[in-house]
Amino acid sequence: MYGLNKKSFSLETKDMRSTLTLSLFFIFLPPISADDWPQWLGPKRDSVWRESGIIKTFPKDGPKLRWEVAIQGGYTGPAVADGKVYVMDWIPKPSQEEPKNLNEGEIPKNHNFVRELQSGTERVICLNEKDGSELWTHEYAANYTTVTMYAIGPRCTPAVDGDRVYTLGSEGDLKCLRTSDGKEIWAKNFVTDYQAKVAFWGFSSHPLIEKDKLITIVGGKESLVIAFDKKTGKEIWKANSSIRPPGEPGYCAPVIYEIAGERQLLIWHAKGLLALNPKTGKQLWEVGFLPTFNMTIGMPRWEKNKIFMMAFSRKSWAVEVHPEGRSAKIAWRGNTKIGIGGVMNSPIIQDGYIYGCGVSGRYTCAKLENGERMWTTYAPTSNSRHIHWGNAFTVKHEDRFFIANDLGELVLAKLSPEKYEEISRVKLIEPTHAIGSRKVVWSHPAFAQKSVYLRNDKVLKCYSLAEQ
Repeated sequence: MYGLNKKSFSLETKDMRSTLTLSLFFIFLPPISADDWPQWLGPKRDSVWRESGIIKTFPKDGPKLRWEVAIQGGYTGPAVADGKVYVMDWIPKPSQEEPKNLNEGEIPKNHNFVRELQSGTERVICLNEKDGSELWTHEYAANYTTVTMYAIGPRCTPAVDGDRVYTLGSEGDLKCLRTSDGKEIWAKNFVTDYQAKVAFWGFSSHPLIEKDKLITIVGGKESLVIAFDKKTGKEIWKANSSIRPPGEPGYCAPVIYEIAGERQLLIWHAKGLLALNPKTGKQLWEVGFLPTFNMTIGMPRWEKNKIFMMAFSRKSWAVEVHPEGRSAKIAWRGNTKIGIGGVMNSPIIQDGYIYGCGVSGRYTCAKLENGERMWTTYAPTSNSRHIHWGNAFTVKHEDRFFIANDLGELVLAKLSPEKYEEISRVKLIEPTHAIGSRKVVWSHPAFAQKSVYLRNDKVLKCYSLAEQ
């Protein structure tokens, strides 16, 4: 009737059905996961990378370098969101004069506590994720008063939320910037606005975005924690510790967990662990203990009814929260034989076992229930022996872990209560920060867009980790 015979009609119908089937296949095929890393420790602040299609082992010649960009000094890890990469650094201002002594009383003999005034500027740098090209830079004066040996740049990873990015500098400069052009929307300074004291190693608590709030550790006399309206900078609530005297707030970032059936905001400050209602700032409970030199750095980790924390000088604690969520107690304390005494990294808890890098680079697995050590090894950090201030950052991916050590290596391994099983490792970046007799990389990498982003004090590098 239309010039089609039965055979051609049959073939055409068959082709149409195949096309329709193929179209439906692509319509209903689950999208390939491509996550961002918009804040410290990832989207959920839990050190878990959830992208699919990632390499199972490193290529013989190492992963492909996508791009690299020259930057200045700092500990700030990169943040990746909406096609942009954000990082901070500090540019010292040369001076012909002797640095001004800022120590109270005599100059300490221990260089880890010597403070001198250093002039310079902090920068927030925004790059194109595709090729590393610069999109904008926001720069402001920042004269450092922190311990000179570590005064190389800002500490906190930027936090990205839609069209805004939040940054915190080493001297307490909190800024809300437009992601499109870096223009300042609002700003605070913790020292001038809240009379907070600059800690030995600077303001280091990564800001937390919580719904309509930006929650920050400030450390003023009556403002240990402040929740700002993230759009305007107006204070929503402020909270203080019932056991913390005025002074340093510690260095750990705020985090929220679902505990006893409700969201609880955990603040690990210089004198203990505080739980708050994130909506109101009302105290729920508090437990006191003393980290050495106020060095609360790594994230508290929660599983079931226990919270684990680790700190300098081989110290660690497990805090048990009562089922009703209004009280807590110390379940056990770590020492040289139990627990994990890590300094700058955040542990990971999985199925009742803690994994983390302890003192001098000793990587350890311990039971959350009682701190019993299952095994220890130096393999991830130095292969065979302890190293001065050894450190490694751990990120979980599917059934394995990426471990970034301070030698600039990225290690791929499987971790279980039975053993540490290394798959492969590769050197990706040179350590540049001199600590004692060696150089280190102490900036947490970002994992996003099937890539890893690492920085030292000279360069930011992006390598592809996509499965071929």
